Amino acid sequence: MGHLREVRRRLLYCVIAVTLTTGVSFFFARYVFDFLASRAPADIPLIYTHVTEMLGTYIKVALYCGVALALPFIIYQVVMFVAPALTRAEKRYAYTLLPGAALFFIAGVSFAYFILLPPALNFLLGFGGDIAIPMISIGNYTSVLVKLMFWIGAVFEIPLVMYFLGKLGIVSPTWLLKKWKWSVLLAFLLGAIITPTMDPVNQTLVALPIVVLYLLGTLLVWIAQPSKKRVALPEAPAEPL
Repeated sequence: MGHLREVRRRLLYCVIAVTLTTGVSFFFARYVFDFLASRAPADIPLIYTHVTEMLGTYIKVALYCGVALALPFIIYQVVMFVAPALTRAEKRYAYTLLPGAALFFIAGVSFAYFILLPPALNFLLGFGGDIAIPMISIGNYTSVLVKLMFWIGAVFEIPLVMYFLGKLGIVSPTWLLKKWKWSVLLAFLLGAIITPTMDPVNQTLVALPIVVLYLLGTLLVWIAQPSKKRVALPEAPAEPL
């Protein structure tokens, strides 16, 4: 019961934080719409087809911004909840990774916004243009972009997770390199899940960075090892998948 009361208290703090940040975000959500709309081709206007669609989308964008602003506080509450079960060294690792988690998430969102979205939207909105004229709903457009940026940001946390597991001794660089072919398969599977379509172009745009992140995570796991146990990274074995 003590753990349940602690969960309830932490959740209440998170709900209050998200409510406050969402209220603040409501006043500048208009600028977020301009930020998102700048990725769409200039010759394709955004429309809404339902009476309540624009208001609902505006509130949804304010909520997204509120969650993003409150995310550091939410992560802090999660860490504080599990902290009693961690050793002193594990707590130190967790606290050290918190700023890195925010930076990697921002890097993932930036990658999605500046590199992934322009070719992806040009392909999606240009495909079949000789058959039908695209008239994109503001609700659908916003939902696709926000979900894509969020999940790309989450995927960019892979190296930090691998580094933390390496610090705890759960994974080793040798074991990770042996599984590199599975990482490629998983990267394209995640690319198929994250992207709104099943076309190979957008899947590859998402999968290739995931493979690079996996290799970066392997390097961080090697760095995380104590210097006396650190050995040269072995070459990936040429065994079949």
